Amino acid sequence: MTPAERRATWSLASIYALRMLGLFLIMPVMSLFAEQMEGSTPSLIGLAIGIYGMSQAVLQIPFGLVSDRVGRKKIIVFGLLLFCLGSVIAAFSTSIYGVIVGRAVQGSGAIAGPTMALLADLTQEVHRTKAMALIGASIGISFGVAIAAGPVIAGFVGIHGLFWLIAVLSLLAILVIIFLVPQPQQLKKHRDAELVSSSFFQVLKEPELLRLNYGIFVLHAILTASFVVLPLLMRDAGLLPSDHWKVYLPVFVASFAVIIPFVILAEKKRKMKPVFLFAILILVLADLGLMQFNTTLFGIVGFLTLFFSGFNLLEATLPSLISKTAPGDMRGTAMGIYSTCQFLGAGIGGSLGGWCYGQYGAPAVFLLCALVALSWLLLSFSMKPPRYWANLLISLQSVTEQRADEFTLEMLKLKGVEDITLHYDEGVAYLKVDNQQLDRQELQLLITKYTQV
Repeated sequence: MTPAERRATWSLASIYALRMLGLFLIMPVMSLFAEQMEGSTPSLIGLAIGIYGMSQAVLQIPFGLVSDRVGRKKIIVFGLLLFCLGSVIAAFSTSIYGVIVGRAVQGSGAIAGPTMALLADLTQEVHRTKAMALIGASIGISFGVAIAAGPVIAGFVGIHGLFWLIAVLSLLAILVIIFLVPQPQQLKKHRDAELVSSSFFQVLKEPELLRLNYGIFVLHAILTASFVVLPLLMRDAGLLPSDHWKVYLPVFVASFAVIIPFVILAEKKRKMKPVFLFAILILVLADLGLMQFNTTLFGIVGFLTLFFSGFNLLEATLPSLISKTAPGDMRGTAMGIYSTCQFLGAGIGGSLGGWCYGQYGAPAVFLLCALVALSWLLLSFSMKPPRYWANLLISLQSVTEQRADEFTLEMLKLKGVEDITLHYDEGVAYLKVDNQQLDRQELQLLITKYTQV
């Protein structure tokens, strides 16, 4: 990467990290503090936890499309201001209704699409996948830090102070986007990084992608539903809320350590489907265990570790499966729909979890989660084993349209090149390649042959 690309990648990753940190800090403490608020009920607490996801699901695609017209940075700053406003509304609120409104406004700052599009504007095709991976890693780290730090910070400043802290984090992110993120020379449509409206229904009709979209919906529905009751159960088991980090931190560290060999087995050894099915089965077993053994701290910690082992493994493999399954020039559209399903799951899961807890108690919440995860497992048995293809972007540079057919045929003759799609409006060729078979040197020689002026 060039210095400008590194600067763009790290600064945009920090924006993602600050925003996701703000969203996730609330998750492990909301149900504990919201009990004391005016008008609070289990159903409303669940809605307060999950409603940000509903706002995200509704607005993230429109925000991405609008950013193509008015500029990425303007939309990102606007979204962060909405996030800050929502945090301030929640910080001033003494009733659960005010918190719900604040959380909804927080979620309406849907900047994921514009941020990925800006990253694509600021990076060369050859480095874009690496840059996106770094941003993905920043989200995972933010989630782990927030779940562990939320109870500690809330113990000192309360939930209102936590919302004020989140407002400050959003302002810091605005300073980063204004002063640290480079200004792109031009805005382009990047089919690998953003949603293309003309491809929307084609992607939406693809059965394998629909199956994966249902999966991410279920995964985040289970997560938010579980966090409606988990903090309450740990408190009732004798652990002070300010000490909940003593559970979350070792659970996260242990679960990340557990999944590393499985990720290697899935990607390097090409055992993605069995690993994927095994991870869903772990979720089912973990939720059944939490249903049965949620009155003791030992039972909660043990099955929570099992749950997050499955959750983190699926969080790592699902985007990879989307990338492998979607056509190279529709990956951005596929990821946009996937993210929408993810946020929708978070919203519905929180609401259903709160309602179920209020009506039938904590064990019923975990039974519901186990049944939903089981439906995903049964649906996934018939999934096609993924093709282990990676996405590769090549700048067309001086390849003329007259030589395009010849260029395509020569590319497809190379061992490891499975598919190629040319888009002259972007000046990019989208390739699907098998990295274990592809000779990179031979590929580069062919590219050089056709791109020389």
